[in-house]
Amino acid sequence: MHTMEIRKIGIIGNGQMGAGIAQIAAASNYSVLMRGRRQESCDKAIAKIKSGLEKRVAQGKETQEKVDMIMANISTTLDMQGLKDCDIIIEAVAEELELKKATFAELSGICRSDAIFCTNTSSISVTSVMADCTNQDRCAGMHFFFPVTAMRLVEIICGEETSEATVDIIKAFSVDIGKTPVLCKTDTPGFIVNRCLFAFMLEAISCYNDGVASIEDIDTAIKLGLNHPLGPFEMMDMSGLDTFPHVCESLSSLPVTGWSTPDPVKKLLEEGKFGRKSGHGWHDYA
Repeated sequence: MHTMEIRKIGIIGNGQMGAGIAQIAAASNYSVLMRGRRQESCDKAIAKIKSGLEKRVAQGKETQEKVDMIMANISTTLDMQGLKDCDIIIEAVAEELELKKATFAELSGICRSDAIFCTNTSSISVTSVMADCTNQDRCAGMHFFFPVTAMRLVEIICGEETSEATVDIIKAFSVDIGKTPVLCKTDTPGFIVNRCLFAFMLEAISCYNDGVASIEDIDTAIKLGLNHPLGPFEMMDMSGLDTFPHVCESLSSLPVTGWSTPDPVKKLLEEGKFGRKSGHGWHDYA
């Protein structure tokens, strides 16, 4: 399985995420088939990809030749059966468990047994999404970040059955399309980024609620003190507060970290590992 060659990518969903994933895969010369429910939404996605690329040509950031190659690599279909020859399928439909589950249950009856299934979910359990799949060792989460063309990270999430060989293939594919993959080894709520991010954003909200500082000052403090491009409140506004309760609910099963010094920190201190200044902390700077 390690030698499996990935050539044809199936993408389900043609919203901002689906179209973005289609574009970067096509730019790395993969053959991409984007499946939508309506022809007009497929046409709209293609037109949007094309106009974005043509803007880059006008700015001198891309050649017309490259744009023509990218567009030639993307086709669309309304029929799930069209995905039967794909090596990897990436699902990017709405964040609804039942919709995602039904999508993969249907794909299980269509695709080759060695095809790899990935769900681009930001907070739903990968194991739940893939519950009705026949080959769960070949299923995983592949969480892209918005905007897909600009954000370099991909979180690869292991479901309960995901095999190491599957992870290796998805990692290699991620690198090939210009992304940096990180592996989330357990199917935890929020994976890596949202689990850390929401603890951070909730704490920013507490600071404001407790009268510690104004929203503007908290944003400025984080931007200039931590060198973040956006403050937490600006970031919440940019990603849309409507998704906030949804993610909070999925994270609510996690034990919230208390404020006492965690044991791993105590252990590092006992070993004289204070961070950069001592040459070793969480990382080794020697």
